Amino acid sequence: MKDQIRIGCGAGFWGDSAEGPKQLVNSGEIDYLVLDYLAEITMSLLARARAKDPNAGYATDFPSVVAGLAGKLKSGGIKVVTNAGGVNPSACKAAIEEKLKALGVELKIAIVTGDDLLPRAAEFAGVKEMFTGAAMPEKLWSMNAYLGAFPIVEALRQGADIVLTGRCVDSAVVLAPLVHEFGWAAEDYDKLSAGSLAGHIIECGVQATGGASTDWEKVAADWPRMGFPIAVCKADGRFVVTKPSNTGGRVAPDTIAEQIVYEIGDPGAYLLPDVSCDWRNIQLTQIAENQVEVSGARGYAPTDAYKVSATYQDGFRATALMMIGGIDAVRKADAVGKAILERTRALFAARGFADYLRTDVEVLGSEANWGANARRRDAREVLLKIAVQHADSKALDLFGREVIPPATAMAQGITGFFGGRPTPTPLVRLFSCLVPKRAVKIEVDGQPYELPAAAYGVARPAAPAATVVPKAQAISGPTRTVPLIALAYGRSGDKGDAGNIGVLARKPEYVAILREQLSSDAVRQYFAHFCEGPVERFEIPGLHGFNFLMQRALGGGGTASLRFDPQGKMLAQILMDFPLQVPASLELTSA
Repeated sequence: MKDQIRIGCGAGFWGDSAEGPKQLVNSGEIDYLVLDYLAEITMSLLARARAKDPNAGYATDFPSVVAGLAGKLKSGGIKVVTNAGGVNPSACKAAIEEKLKALGVELKIAIVTGDDLLPRAAEFAGVKEMFTGAAMPEKLWSMNAYLGAFPIVEALRQGADIVLTGRCVDSAVVLAPLVHEFGWAAEDYDKLSAGSLAGHIIECGVQATGGASTDWEKVAADWPRMGFPIAVCKADGRFVVTKPSNTGGRVAPDTIAEQIVYEIGDPGAYLLPDVSCDWRNIQLTQIAENQVEVSGARGYAPTDAYKVSATYQDGFRATALMMIGGIDAVRKADAVGKAILERTRALFAARGFADYLRTDVEVLGSEANWGANARRRDAREVLLKIAVQHADSKALDLFGREVIPPATAMAQGITGFFGGRPTPTPLVRLFSCLVPKRAVKIEVDGQPYELPAAAYGVARPAAPAATVVPKAQAISGPTRTVPLIALAYGRSGDKGDAGNIGVLARKPEYVAILREQLSSDAVRQYFAHFCEGPVERFEIPGLHGFNFLMQRALGGGGTASLRFDPQGKMLAQILMDFPLQVPASLELTSA
């Protein structure tokens, strides 16, 4: 057994830089290359592509990635694990084998299947949406279970050089090599949690090496040459996050902490197929430049169900985008947006169309996303975005025809119609549910695969003890007002239709101020223009911070949202302006 395994992540999404895999392989500093290509909407698009062409349905650029690196993968003994198989791993495998044959390079490719439940959707028709309790839609575009690491482990055990999966949890592509190389058992929950944490940190590529960090100026000069992340993992679960030598970026406790809180919900109950994770007391230690040691992950039994993400069409959508300039640009844009909707509604009624299902108007440049906290109503150039949803594409054809005439009929200064006349496209919604693990039929290279007994989980895992939260204490004496960014940094993203915002104190002594003033109620009020559901606050003592989960805050989330920021990527930046009262004498760390 090796004493350490080095895993590099060369893609955080389908469309990430093709230089990532090349950089990692050429560095000579990795044993495994992993790539994460899939998101919920990606699955639905791949399913539609396969319906039109039986040889489609996978990440089509991945075979070229393999071909370009085949020689070095072979000579360096570097194995590859990726979910590039999408909804058609066998076709992806065939495409890679064709390229390898032309190159004269032999690499064994294995595929993991069984996640695609769309052909069996009727068997699960009675399953309810896990967040809303809604019934399953009659016609689905895609339906995929989030598989875990153990089927990938089996493929590696059988000698695969490249493992292709369909849908699996993002972190599984990292956990699987560790289970395989270190011989971890399905009951080694702390180690499985640690391996999953390593996967979670590096799964989004350069987000772990300073990309998208709050303190962006510390790394901006390196943006043209960012290094992709490497996790150097030990058999006991400890690992160090770093990046290839002579590459840009910044690996520090704050960049790693920001990625840890990214989209995790409850940090004490981050549920994965192989383990239920408790990451509340993680410790981050800078052991050298661009090297952060991570320890303290804990785990307990997984549940007995897989999370399943299904997608379906809910009518059509169209989006118009135009620039409006001049004095009173914001008020003109508000008036133009209102007039376009009023005019098209009248035309709909005259032609027998129903009203819009939803509309969303944003005046970008006026701080529309800040709601009542916006300060830029005086902007002299703005972008007017009008997004609409309708059951009938013909109605949206009419909307598209009526978007450009305002250039001569309404406010002066309308110009720059992005993309020309908007056209209707299907609006795709997400349906999340749970199905029993034993109902999912997993195969490795076409052969049935049985999970280890412990991996089937239990109906109700024993949750860890609740976080002991000290009583908040009011500040005494003179105070002054500062924005949250002066005391903290953060990262945000989506959990379906819920916004997830992690807030981490710059110094441990700032935590008490955050605990007192940045309550769940305060955050909900601050985002009252977005948040339609409750807000939960979870404490993360090890990282000196909190994670906020705002329900029904993304307008449907993903492609179902009509907003310009449908995945809540900007929510943390909005929250960084939250006003805090601090002692007048408090010395602050510069952001």
